[in-house]
Amino acid sequence: MSANFLDRFRAVLLAILLAACFAVPALAGPFEDAVAKFANDDFSDTDEAIGAVATSGNPLAFPIISALQDGRLSADPDTKQVFVTGADGKIIDAATGAAVDKLPDNAAAVRLNNRLRRAVEAALGGLTLLSPDPAKRIAAAQSVFKSHDENALPVIDGALAKETNKAVKAAFAEARAAILLYKSDATELEKLEAVAVIKARGDQEALALLTGLGSDVPPNVARIAASAIASIQSDLQMWSMVQNAWYGLSLGSVLLLAAIGLAITFGVMGVINMAHGEMVMIGAYTTFVVQEVIRTRYPDLFDYSLLIAVPLAFLVAGAIGVLIERGIIRFLYGRPLETLLATWGLSLVLQQAVRTMFGPTNREVGNPSWMSGAFELGQITITYNRLWILCFTLAVFVILLAMLRYTALGLEMRAVTQNRRMAASMGIATSRVDALTFGLGSGIAGIAGVALSQIDNVSPNLGQSYIIDSFMVVVFGGVGNLWGTLVGAFTLGIANKFLEPVAGAVLGKIAILVLIILFIQKRPRGLFALKGRAVEA
Repeated sequence: MSANFLDRFRAVLLAILLAACFAVPALAGPFEDAVAKFANDDFSDTDEAIGAVATSGNPLAFPIISALQDGRLSADPDTKQVFVTGADGKIIDAATGAAVDKLPDNAAAVRLNNRLRRAVEAALGGLTLLSPDPAKRIAAAQSVFKSHDENALPVIDGALAKETNKAVKAAFAEARAAILLYKSDATELEKLEAVAVIKARGDQEALALLTGLGSDVPPNVARIAASAIASIQSDLQMWSMVQNAWYGLSLGSVLLLAAIGLAITFGVMGVINMAHGEMVMIGAYTTFVVQEVIRTRYPDLFDYSLLIAVPLAFLVAGAIGVLIERGIIRFLYGRPLETLLATWGLSLVLQQAVRTMFGPTNREVGNPSWMSGAFELGQITITYNRLWILCFTLAVFVILLAMLRYTALGLEMRAVTQNRRMAASMGIATSRVDALTFGLGSGIAGIAGVALSQIDNVSPNLGQSYIIDSFMVVVFGGVGNLWGTLVGAFTLGIANKFLEPVAGAVLGKIAILVLIILFIQKRPRGLFALKGRAVEA
């Protein structure tokens, strides 16, 4: 009996102890205290709350800070409760994560100012430092690097210790250096190491970070920072020249593609074709039509649209070129002024025809996925569409060289270019060569239109933007010489891009034109003059 009594006594005592434990209210922890500060409606308290929540490690930290950024964080000043409204409209208690039916009547959105918005961005960057996605970790480190928020230092240190990815680790080290450089209680040695890390980064953001240092830094740090600034500026100046050279190569490839067809017709036939730009326009509109058909009927083939448009543009523009030569040009040989006026009038007719068919406004031609985007090479940015156009231009150039050297038509074209009368006496049908040559030049201009549709507006005036530059390339390089056209296009493209930052776009073009005029005074046949009895006569 005594044993039963003791068992019952123990059970009653345990029940009393459990009831007492549940009756005592739970003590709020540091996270809950930090969340409650959002309800004080004070910018200083909100700033402290952002830092404490971001470094708490609580899984609710990211939803709270992101809700604060989007205006979805509300607080009740009476009860000091804070609520997160999700993107789906559901409401939770920010401190506990418990679901809430509706916001209290007194709840209002937590206010932010510009300083707090920067703190929120830095906090969000720190919270994504531990993301499983390396790209997100790098982006978060970049955000911390720009803000150099001291509150993110513990998270950066922890993430840096665990990181194994080399690129992410470097980004974390740069973010840590940015924080230490501006941290008031960092040692001089830490600041010097930070300057070395930021100098090694060497981009515009690193330069801005170093130039933003105040006058309160130690003298050694200021001296080393000034040296780093000079070194970065020198490197950036070199990279700027490399970037201008790339822009020049890109412009040169466009000029080469637009001028190479003109070089053939001008060299073989001596015809000044002012409608050559309209052949480029026709190629661009052929690309537009191909993409419209693919968008409406075969959307899965959109990435292949340019591959389909290239041969079609060549055939369409080439066929129109043959018709122009047979219908107009062949009656005007030996009369250059009449040919110039006739082709200029024809260019106006073609422009108006396109306006009638497609309208006067620009038409959208999309980039396939493999031509979209860009990548970084050192401190320069290279876009995929420009890179592909450069490769495509060189491929067209090589194919055209091979055609002129190893085919019967190429042999006949070279013969007619060098001595038309002698070629005719040898049995070459020069009229047929003229027609095929004009068609080939027009077809290549159509291919140029396909490429230009990816980087320029497709409109009836597209060809007018390139006709003058094409003639300058042909005259500068040497009439009828493909190698001269290649060198001339890239020379003018690079020179133009180096003159633009100094003189401006308009004055730069004027300077290029003046230089070409002076050059032609010394070498009337251009860089690479053709050889032949008729040519040299």
